Amino acid sequence: MKILWAKSDFLHPTTKGGHIRTLETLKRLHRRHQIHYVALDLPEQAGGVERSSEYCARAYPIPHIAPPRSTPRFWMQACAGLFSPLPLAVSRYQSSAMQRQIETLTRAEKFDAIVCDFLFAAPNIPDLAGATLFQHNVEAMIWKRHVEHTASPLRRAYFKSQYERMRRYEGEVCREVKSIIAVSPADAQTMRSDYGVCRVRAVPTGVDLDYFRPPASPACATDLVFLGSMDWMPNIDAVKWFTREVLPLIRQRRPDSSIAIVGRNPPSDIRRLAEQDAHFHVTGTVPDVRPYLWGSAVAIVPLRIGGGTRLKIYESMAARIPVVSTTVGAEGLDVRNGENILLADSAPDFADRCLALLDDAGARARLTNAAWEMIAACYSWEVVARKFEELLT
Repeated sequence: MKILWAKSDFLHPTTKGGHIRTLETLKRLHRRHQIHYVALDLPEQAGGVERSSEYCARAYPIPHIAPPRSTPRFWMQACAGLFSPLPLAVSRYQSSAMQRQIETLTRAEKFDAIVCDFLFAAPNIPDLAGATLFQHNVEAMIWKRHVEHTASPLRRAYFKSQYERMRRYEGEVCREVKSIIAVSPADAQTMRSDYGVCRVRAVPTGVDLDYFRPPASPACATDLVFLGSMDWMPNIDAVKWFTREVLPLIRQRRPDSSIAIVGRNPPSDIRRLAEQDAHFHVTGTVPDVRPYLWGSAVAIVPLRIGGGTRLKIYESMAARIPVVSTTVGAEGLDVRNGENILLADSAPDFADRCLALLDDAGARARLTNAAWEMIAACYSWEVVARKFEELLT
């Protein structure tokens, strides 16, 4: 097949779950098909265009600036977005230049498939009726959960307006595209029920088992580890909730319990936690997350806000680290509470699950072995890519 793939950014540096999912899928499709990749070339992604040959035959970079959050230009953009029908998360990546490039390509080439990767690329595709939407999250669900978990009336009002715009726009795109590929049966069902679409199927989340396989005897340096981009609001909320509500309960029984927060661009208030607590480590961007997984006893996923599926859970399982998660954190994954993962949604329950594993090496080993057997049987990236390929054709 000849595939036109449109996305709001390039895939390196690979620092987000969506980057990983797209990259691993495209690498395998690239071996069998001709991929033409059109994306915005963002200044913060140095080297992204140069490495695109790893997953496509042709790349078409479109220069674009999406101001980082907490900068004056971002707030100017946010204020202007109050008068736009599009949600800010989408309008930030709207590009007339990218739209013209896609128009030119579709006139000049005969593509067997067009993929809109994430909702954010949708405004740049002139004819959505011929495209397949690869939807990593139900985006409106994320904003709805922001509304539910925000105490500030001003922030709640803003989140509610963005939720309403996102739900309206996401529904319009889902109904317009040729078909939708979701990342879990739960997301697919949500899109069917909320947006009235029927042309939606799901592909599972995958993991590279060999890449995350731990060394023979990894040294445990940290009790708990959280892995995730720290410039994504749901991850920031998760870490703040955990440190405010859960960690004090753990330290009542284990006063020296240590935690590592591993992910790019942590905000200043998260960094300050490390300055105030010798057992709290905030890394920022790291070249390789695996040593932090291998060097920890338990991986935590305390998300209260989110959508799609968390690759970090399967990565932790592949690294043979037991996982404690909220129900939202493990949403859409083929996991079973008490068998291959521990789930808890209240602070006392989450603390108890962490302590149960920290206090019992045998319990950690049983959970770890069951989780590894499950992902090894069903969730290699080659299996995922083949399923994606079937749905695309």
